[in-house]
Amino acid sequence: MTVDLSLVPIKITPIHLERTAVVYIRQSSVKQVRENLDSQLNQRTLIERAQTLGWPPERIAVFDGDLGQSAAHTQGRADFQRLAAEIALGHVGIVFGWDVSRLARNNADWYQLLDLAALLGTLIGDHEGVYDPRRYNDRLLLGLKGTMSEAELYMLRQRLNAGRLSKVQRGEYVQRLPTGLVRLADQRVVKDADAQIREVIDLIFAKFEELGSCRQVLRYCRQHQIALPRRQCHGVAQGQVVWKKPSEPAIYDILTNPAYAGAFVYGRRPTEPTRQQPGRRATGVVRKPMAEWFCLIHDAYPAYITWDQYLAHQARLHENAQRYTEHASRGRGVPRQGAALLQGLATCGHCGHVLRVAYRPKARYLCQGLPRVFDEPMCAVWDGPTVEAFVITSLFAAIQPTQMDTLEEVLAQRQQDRARLERHHQHQIQRARYEADRARQRYEQVDPAYRWVASELERDWNDRLQAVRDAQAAAERLAQEPAEPALTPLLKQQLRNLSDTLPQLWASDQLTNEQRKALLRSLIARVILKRVAPDRVQVKIVWVSGHFSEGVVIPPIHRQVDVSDYATMVARVEQLWQDGGTDAQIAEQLSAEGFRSARSTTLSTATVLKIRQRHHWVSRYHQHRLAEQIDGWWTVHGLARQLNVDRDWFYVRIKSGFLRAPDVIRQPPYGNYLIRNDADLIERLRHEVDRTRRSDHQSET
Repeated sequence: MTVDLSLVPIKITPIHLERTAVVYIRQSSVKQVRENLDSQLNQRTLIERAQTLGWPPERIAVFDGDLGQSAAHTQGRADFQRLAAEIALGHVGIVFGWDVSRLARNNADWYQLLDLAALLGTLIGDHEGVYDPRRYNDRLLLGLKGTMSEAELYMLRQRLNAGRLSKVQRGEYVQRLPTGLVRLADQRVVKDADAQIREVIDLIFAKFEELGSCRQVLRYCRQHQIALPRRQCHGVAQGQVVWKKPSEPAIYDILTNPAYAGAFVYGRRPTEPTRQQPGRRATGVVRKPMAEWFCLIHDAYPAYITWDQYLAHQARLHENAQRYTEHASRGRGVPRQGAALLQGLATCGHCGHVLRVAYRPKARYLCQGLPRVFDEPMCAVWDGPTVEAFVITSLFAAIQPTQMDTLEEVLAQRQQDRARLERHHQHQIQRARYEADRARQRYEQVDPAYRWVASELERDWNDRLQAVRDAQAAAERLAQEPAEPALTPLLKQQLRNLSDTLPQLWASDQLTNEQRKALLRSLIARVILKRVAPDRVQVKIVWVSGHFSEGVVIPPIHRQVDVSDYATMVARVEQLWQDGGTDAQIAEQLSAEGFRSARSTTLSTATVLKIRQRHHWVSRYHQHRLAEQIDGWWTVHGLARQLNVDRDWFYVRIKSGFLRAPDVIRQPPYGNYLIRNDADLIERLRHEVDRTRRSDHQSET
């Protein structure tokens, strides 16, 4: 491409042409990106302008990643931050923007870009000309354009806010309505035509008046499988009603929304700028009390409840919240007299809620987070003594002399972090002073005749001076914080003495439960419990230093089948029993191999017996006794079933001599009676059975 040098401004030098030309494209909202395509086309014509001024296509970069982002600040504008970084690295020769408002609507961001461009020799170009920030006239003109761009945005906001507040005061401002209210095409608001939606909302209010708490209403909905309607406002299902599982926050939103009482309210949940998170517009919302609402108009919507009912509901909710705050929302709480040493420290590793304590039949820790919010079953119940024993052992290990080196390393690391913070604050002060000096120089160099410009530069100077004071105040606050303690020889000796005496003191009666809990809290910030298996609990101890210790404890459980390696233990029981071992011998052998019962660290004889009985592994005596035949001879048990008589019938005949050898023998080693399997003998016994039955019948008659 041939470049007409007569069209190239004298401000553009070969050094600029060797660098990249950046075309920055931006629109303020997604709606503009979707509908206002002409603006994008106009901004993209700057690519041809860059080629006309001498930049080859391979050295022209288009930054269009900020489409749909406001220029009121740099938050969320990744391409603008990348542009500033490229300028600071000296990679950019010129920056093209259709006008100043495309690059920034904020003087702080605009002047920061100008300072970087002036320092690195980067030009600024728009659809009207090319400017060099190092030249006085060009910088003055760019500054005026930036000021006008910011003022334009301010005026736009003022007009929009004034129009919105005017509509609010008349009650004509269109707000997003809660589920159950619908806005028609003529802007009238009516109740939802879906009768089920209206019935569920009426039911929520009726059950709250009856039961008196969100928790009880939630439990009622869960018991009766009542889902809550929600009309989607965004996404693919926009405008559709989705039925969702009831939750306490959803019920609370219904009860606290004044629109259900027919009231139009504005300013109930404004945005607090100090609480907003960078790049997230939906954050920073705060709830204002009714006295601080900007506007309240009654009977603006069709009501589900009266205003008096709404006020009564809010009073009841406030009372419930106060009661909950007093009893359950005090953080870890003060140490009490109960035997549960981890009260206020134990936390559920499944849902993150602080665990409650129960004492029947012994100290236990229960998670009631999910039951309270969703009326779901509790996550788990943890045995107190086993978990506490692990925590106490870890506490004693943490204060052992072998841990002194680790403690010294932690303290040294904290001292290094503090020194790093001090250097950071000093650098902040130096940078703020430099910026203040630059602002003072700009103010002193401006012509007093330009009062508008002078006033803006004076305000910028004051802002820079305030930044210096803020940086100095931050450094002073850090200096006033207590320094990290050092391990002096005396302190080391005291800690060694403590590590030797604390276990004996802990086991004695000299310490109360409150003192033990206070000692645990002085070193432990949180104890996180998570059940990883029916008989395995993972314990994570978070120390106040930020470090943590982990371990697994084995609590007592109810069922033997839930014990880890239960199948292996059953297989070993069978093997040892087949080898002729007794229950006591099997229990001793398996305990030595590391197996345990559900409630003990060893395996008991009774547990082995239960396993054998469950699998029908009986002794040799019982095997012989319960068999039908042995080696072709009838057992008493088998022949009694064959002749349909009681086993005692045979014992009486053997004792009386009716059955004698060789028809009856006793088999060693258990002495079980065996009866010869002979047809004549069996027939003779059958006749004897019939005779006995006839005789018994005659005696009864």
